[in-house]
Amino acid sequence: MQQYLLRRLSLIPILLLGITLMTFFMFNLAPGDPVTALIKPGVLDGFGQGDGANLEALRARYGLDKPVIVRYLVWLRELLKGNLGYSYNTDQPVLETIAEAIPATLLLQATSIGLALIMGVILGVITAIKQYSRLDHFLTFLALFGISLPNFFIALIAMYVFAVKLNWLPIAGMWTPGRPIGFNLDLLHHMVLPATAGAIIYVASYMRYARASTLDALSADFVVTARAKGLRERLVVMRHVLRNALLPIVTLMGLSLPGLLGGSFIIETIFSWNGLGLLGYRALMSRDYPLLMGVALMVATLILLANLITDIAYAFVDPRVRYE
Repeated sequence: MQQYLLRRLSLIPILLLGITLMTFFMFNLAPGDPVTALIKPGVLDGFGQGDGANLEALRARYGLDKPVIVRYLVWLRELLKGNLGYSYNTDQPVLETIAEAIPATLLLQATSIGLALIMGVILGVITAIKQYSRLDHFLTFLALFGISLPNFFIALIAMYVFAVKLNWLPIAGMWTPGRPIGFNLDLLHHMVLPATAGAIIYVASYMRYARASTLDALSADFVVTARAKGLRERLVVMRHVLRNALLPIVTLMGLSLPGLLGGSFIIETIFSWNGLGLLGYRALMSRDYPLLMGVALMVATLILLANLITDIAYAFVDPRVRYE
């Protein structure tokens, strides 16, 4: 296990280098100019020749007058020193800005994953035990329906029904204006809609995989032996079936983490949740390259670490899996 961890950890810097190379050139070669994005619409049309010189001075100030490869090498040099640069819009250090947004994203995504895992596994096991029953057909229909819907559509429908029409939940934000800011009931109240909207589409996937793996486990020889010993059906399911059925779910969790973090850009933007997703969206709209690169680097790091944790979890879920 130690050798496996060392090999995986040694690959992370190489993967991050490739990710930063691709994302930096993709952002910097895209149409648009961060300097003109800082100017109000309509003002740029009235600029004269002297104002054009001011724009060039601003580009030189931010280093945008240099070739892309030179800008990347400068950015990479500063990255190795622990410096991600400064935001074009706020002049605040990128590292501090991202550090303020990470807890909100981790809280929201951890809650979404937890909801999706618990609900998906429970419903999957129930449909497997009640195979071909009306409950099985109904939950299967709901799962296929949930898989077919994009997360932004689910978010907008949930916002319209529970926040606008029923007025049960807040429509957006993390805290009610004027109330204390922190980890409190107000934060949990605001988190219900975005966390549920982010989890629904994965509940359907987890349920389908849990159903299939549970059916395979129910027909295994060790389950037949456990039943022959006179164990209660509940103990058979909890002790023998469920643990063996979790391995495909662990695999699916690892595969769904990139999509879940990518979906946070949509969910956080719709619900004004001040995490990495909303921060990256605002940086993209304003062409804030340093902040964009910082967000991309942080998301890539979280995904790589999540995949590593998923692989390690294999050994705990299935004793037959060993990394030598």
